[in-house]
Amino acid sequence: MTDSSTTVRPDRRAEIAAGLARVRARIADACAAAGRDRAEVTMIAVTKTYPASDVLALAGLGVTDMGENRDQEAAGKAAEVAAAGVVPRWHFIGRLQRNKARSVVRYADVVQSVDSVRLARALGTAAEGRDRPVSALVQVSIDGDPARGGAVPGSSDPDTGLDAVAEAVAGAPALRLAGLMAVAPLEWEPERAFARLAEVAAAFRAVHPGATALSAGMSGDLEVAIRYGATHVRVGSALLGMRPTLR
Repeated sequence: MTDSSTTVRPDRRAEIAAGLARVRARIADACAAAGRDRAEVTMIAVTKTYPASDVLALAGLGVTDMGENRDQEAAGKAAEVAAAGVVPRWHFIGRLQRNKARSVVRYADVVQSVDSVRLARALGTAAEGRDRPVSALVQVSIDGDPARGGAVPGSSDPDTGLDAVAEAVAGAPALRLAGLMAVAPLEWEPERAFARLAEVAAAFRAVHPGATALSAGMSGDLEVAIRYGATHVRVGSALLGMRPTLR
């Protein structure tokens, strides 16, 4: 019997292909406008709440990077996709509880939301024994509000200061410090948010020259993020349509 959760309907595949073409064109245009090489920007398809069949459709269309933000959904979906013979590069992009670290490292190659020393240590311990390190991005708090999550630039807090978190990641043998990730605060204009992030990223790379990844920008603001140096953009609704309601 065919598993309906991994069956790609032709009409859905066509819908996804059309969305993908539009997003790829937007990224290409944004790179051209910023004088950047298109190859510098990776699109992450954010597949949270979408079925495994959509992941398979995207993979069939050449998309290699998928993003999820809830382990309880992502773990099962990654297993379904793998059972269908497809192994994309999974990015965990949501807030991560330390007790979920061991589950996440079973399928995720990249964790973009490391925002505390305690989480970095838990993730580093969980990743021990993998055949390759987990690439970790430190999530930055652009506005410095601890309630939103994110490590705080310039803070001396031993758990959530950006420098402390970066050092904890860099010091974990099973992790690789890849760069930074941020979400623009809702009340900030994207221009202001990503200009601030670019400043933080430049200072960060001066200390950690190998940590060049900058994950910023989503469906509504990816052009601005690319103008300010994003190397990864996280795209869901513009690619896959209106998000299904969470149950």
